[in-house]
Amino acid sequence: MNSSREERRQYFFVLKQMVSREVKRKYAGSRLGIVWSVLNPLLSMTVMSLIFSTIFRRSIENFPVYYLTGSIFMTLFSHATSHGMTALADNRAMLLKVKLSKQTFVAARVFTALADFAFTCVAYVMMLVVFRIRPTFYMLLFPVAVFFMLLFATGIALTLSVIYVFFGDVKYLYSVALHLLTYVSALFYPVERLSEPMQRVVNWNPVYNYIHFARDIMIYETMPEPVLWLKIVFWGISGFSAGYLFFHKFENLVMQKM
Repeated sequence: MNSSREERRQYFFVLKQMVSREVKRKYAGSRLGIVWSVLNPLLSMTVMSLIFSTIFRRSIENFPVYYLTGSIFMTLFSHATSHGMTALADNRAMLLKVKLSKQTFVAARVFTALADFAFTCVAYVMMLVVFRIRPTFYMLLFPVAVFFMLLFATGIALTLSVIYVFFGDVKYLYSVALHLLTYVSALFYPVERLSEPMQRVVNWNPVYNYIHFARDIMIYETMPEPVLWLKIVFWGISGFSAGYLFFHKFENLVMQKM
């Protein structure tokens, strides 16, 4: 029991050190450093609001907050998966020298994305105050959306990290997939304006489900519908489980390839 507890303590200590290293490396050479995690979403929100708020002013109330809610979740998913994808290949030397669980390297990238997300939430809270979004009980559910989104993203990252070792071009294919995913996640437009077939596509998009959940509790002051709860839990658990099983099925082949 004590041995198991000590192993867990060591694991989380190593994970913490790896996340700290990733954050420092990401902002190395930048004078503002991690402040960019606050400024970037605000600048993006300002540009998108100038372009689209007039177009959708009758359909979307508080457009800047509507967009920012979607943007921070899309960014979390994008960074966690795209950076997690290269985790094994980028740490090839360490993988061969250190006896450390291989998924730890992927987890470090995912938690680095979460750390960035936490700083981004500073900008998000600021906008909630500026646009006078009143605090409600439903806002306490925000970590639920983040947790299941992170589970889903981790599963995707684990899968991609293995594929990338054998097929490096997946990095470019995935960047195209992320670009497409951005447009079907309703970041800056109301889903109701789409055709019926496209509405079905968007409503079954896992990333949009997390965004929809967050908007319900943060902007519209409503409890998400049961079907939306089922979707975010289903995508989170099934995505993580599939990625975990895939990773462990091929992890020995990964070491041979290294």
